Amino acid sequence: MKRRDFVKTAGMGVLAAGAAALPPVSRAARPIRWKMVTTWPKNFPGLGTGANNLARLITEMSGGRLRVRVYGAKEIVPAFEVFDAVARGTAEMGHGAAYYWKGKVEAAQFFAAVPFGLTAQEMNGWLYHGGGLELWRELYAPFGLVPAPAGNTGVQMGGWFNKEIKSVADLKGLKMRIPGLGGEVLRRAGGTPVSLPGGEIFTSLESGAIDATEWVGPYNDRAFGLFKAARYYYYPGWHEPGSTLECIINRKALDALPKDLRSIVLNACRVVNQDMLAEYTARNNQALQDLIQKHKVQVRPFPPEVLQRLRTLSEQVVADIAAKDPMARKIYASFRRFRAQVMQWTDISERAFLNARSG
Repeated sequence: MKRRDFVKTAGMGVLAAGAAALPPVSRAARPIRWKMVTTWPKNFPGLGTGANNLARLITEMSGGRLRVRVYGAKEIVPAFEVFDAVARGTAEMGHGAAYYWKGKVEAAQFFAAVPFGLTAQEMNGWLYHGGGLELWRELYAPFGLVPAPAGNTGVQMGGWFNKEIKSVADLKGLKMRIPGLGGEVLRRAGGTPVSLPGGEIFTSLESGAIDATEWVGPYNDRAFGLFKAARYYYYPGWHEPGSTLECIINRKALDALPKDLRSIVLNACRVVNQDMLAEYTARNNQALQDLIQKHKVQVRPFPPEVLQRLRTLSEQVVADIAAKDPMARKIYASFRRFRAQVMQWTDISERAFLNARSG
């Protein structure tokens, strides 16, 4: 009995000593709360919901330690002020497309969509494994921002027109909502590019303030009701063959996070980047059939001579931007090198298979 009492007493003493060595249990830390401002209308299918998914993933993957609230265009700042809002810390994150910031950093357009450039799959290859993402982050570093791919629409449609496009001459004098490099190409073809956020497109097209517009593709275009304002729906989307959307993150806010939360933020962007492309692939065909069968939309291909002229002008536009500063030249050289290499593989893989499948 004395031995058992001794063992029991000794054991309790060890436990007490161990408990004294442990720090007191603290209350659960308060969650970190971030704001995400976007260029999209609140909850808009595909684009706006992609931003919502990103916020949800970050919140869930962090176990609620980092909670992100999404604000649509104009809820905190107008659509085209997202870049500045994140740079100055008004919001910790933004979701949009890099070509909207061409007035601040012209070379950013390479990371959204280059006319006759890279498809979504090729774009991801360049960004993740071809040095593109490193260049993108180098470009945004002076603004205190960290960019990440956070969505892709795939090849877009060429746009909605209130008249037929039969020749290059039909582009002259055309007032068209078209952003980025595609807009400058249209200008050189004799048209007038107009920059409008998504929420203003339908009214402008319906009122005649613009003659044509591009937006995304059937899934999004149907949601905006663009078929009610124009008859002709042209393809292909020469100006946006693989439109990458971006998440921009305030550098100070990101660096202030623990390492695991930083990883969650960046990897959630990667998940959303892949998921959005899958969603567009699944939804566009159904929406296209609805536009054709129910709404009697006339789907037309651009004439070959029009595409050839646009292709020639596109190469000139991109080369001119690359000539403006060393960073733009560096990005352009990487882009061109990757495109030249990947086209050889795409031609004997994707293109060859699609040709074989179509018979």
